[in-house]
Amino acid sequence: MPRHELDLPDGRRLVVHDDGPSSADVVVWHHGSPQSGELLPPVVDAARARGLRVVSAARAGYGGSTGRPGRTVADAASDVAHALDALGVLRCVAVGASGGGPHALALAALRPDVVSGAVTLAGVAPYPGPGRDGPWFAGMADDGGLRSALDGRAARERHAQTAEFDGSSFTAEDYAALAGAWASLGADASRSGETWPGGQFDDDLAFVQPWGVELGGIACPTLVVQGGADRVVPRHHADRLVDALPAAELWLRPRAGHVSILTALPVALDWWRSAT
Repeated sequence: MPRHELDLPDGRRLVVHDDGPSSADVVVWHHGSPQSGELLPPVVDAARARGLRVVSAARAGYGGSTGRPGRTVADAASDVAHALDALGVLRCVAVGASGGGPHALALAALRPDVVSGAVTLAGVAPYPGPGRDGPWFAGMADDGGLRSALDGRAARERHAQTAEFDGSSFTAEDYAALAGAWASLGADASRSGETWPGGQFDDDLAFVQPWGVELGGIACPTLVVQGGADRVVPRHHADRLVDALPAAELWLRPRAGHVSILTALPVALDWWRSAT
């Protein structure tokens, strides 16, 4: 699959992956945290079955893209917008999983001329402001990384030195998905966390500061897909997103967790086609 290295206006490099088939309609995939930005087989398969092309950019600090410490969610979305212009994309659906969710919404806010719909799967909601024990963290099996990010990048780096994955973050359905159709996601996340830890640090910092866009200004149809059993990004994040987005619809899968919710991607793409 084609791999592009694009020069951004400020001199940074942005690595973009593109599955290549010519199509007027494009799925712009915003990867989770941590991920390399490389295209995942189940994403490509779902898109190709519907005649869609997939484009995915590695956020700054991941997958060969130049780091940008202090970046906001909007900053990362602006990089993707530049890539879409460079590739000649005229119409797309912005899709984001987990940490990719905010970035998909930011792209919809920044480029309404190109983005005709947005989908978040287990996406993070905007942080409401100061207060370490606020309800934003409620229900997270392991909120240590995000809490440490409130104290800046150095604190987030220190947390990573002793942090270990909490196995209770995933449900039995999540582990089944990682052993099956979404095995490529698990392998990519593990490799990316070791190879590009700075990307995840910068993601976490971006999630606990203002995104740089207003969700109330997103006019395109938006689908918020959420697992009721999600222990990484709990259900109330989806409720917050739906409340803030003018044209949002919530799809709740009560038994799905953080990874298993991704099985809804094919139906979500069908929703976009019918909504637009």
